[in-house]
Amino acid sequence: MQRIAFISFLLLGLVAGLRAQQEEQFTQFMYHKMGFNPAYAGVPETGSFSVLAREQWMGFDGAPSSQLVTFNTPLTSAGIGIGATLGRHTIGFTERVHAEVDYAYRIRVGAGGRLGFGLSTSVRFLRVDYRQADPIQSPDIDQSIPAGVQSKYVPNFGAGIYYNNPTFYVGLSAPRLIENNIDLADEATVLSREVRHIFAMGGVMFPLGEKLKLQPQVLLKLVKGAPFDADTNINLIFNDRLYTGISYRIGGSSVTGAGESASALFGMEINKHLKFGLAYDFTLSELRDYTGGSLELVVQYYLKGRSEGESILSPRMF
Repeated sequence: MQRIAFISFLLLGLVAGLRAQQEEQFTQFMYHKMGFNPAYAGVPETGSFSVLAREQWMGFDGAPSSQLVTFNTPLTSAGIGIGATLGRHTIGFTERVHAEVDYAYRIRVGAGGRLGFGLSTSVRFLRVDYRQADPIQSPDIDQSIPAGVQSKYVPNFGAGIYYNNPTFYVGLSAPRLIENNIDLADEATVLSREVRHIFAMGGVMFPLGEKLKLQPQVLLKLVKGAPFDADTNINLIFNDRLYTGISYRIGGSSVTGAGESASALFGMEINKHLKFGLAYDFTLSELRDYTGGSLELVVQYYLKGRSEGESILSPRMF
């Protein structure tokens, strides 16, 4: 029954594709800013690698699964930064692999602040393996069901602006500006396109004491014709080495209005080079009866590490 339910859900998503969110969602968006905004390239003061993995709706057959590897580094003290991302995302028998390169130029604005302008270029490989489908009728009977594997490459580019200082950050971006045709069939009629997504993000750091800080953060997602979506987060940071927090994602249930998920987060700095974060999402929508929630892990490695007395979690890594 879970497989049948998921296939039905997937088909409904394809039909409504022109009016739906198409980008992956990440609860720990604050540690994956470059994936939403190319102007974040070069913000950390040393080169860094990140690995992010998400298993959504665990226990749900064919549920979304995402894996990402990113590299982010400043190139010059003048404010030039670059980044690169390689990622894979699967839902059921569909697969999307993407590669992206980001460039940003940052200028000093005010005391301790920098304003960055970013550009990105990307390519996506879209693939659907219909051999894994389990239709009610076989393709021999229903000729409208494709057979074998269909795939295509889709290039794109994006842009963003990002400002940060030791107290707060704010950014606005559109990672994919071209609304490409993403139909895999050869017919001339265009049924589905990439939809332009606008992301706005921001966060503030409040000191609560000598070794305690409070950091609220938000990611807003705007897509023409789709319901407004947003992730909100509040983290408590202890001694600049350990953090814990809660997040809430709106959307989800159109019946109860309870939102899509509530999340618990935990992370820590292991040493001067390495930190990790873990998030667990409690599903609030009607899908909660079919899933054990979502799990997400992020690991970040900084090449030069922190200086003595500083922290990977410091505002300088905003």
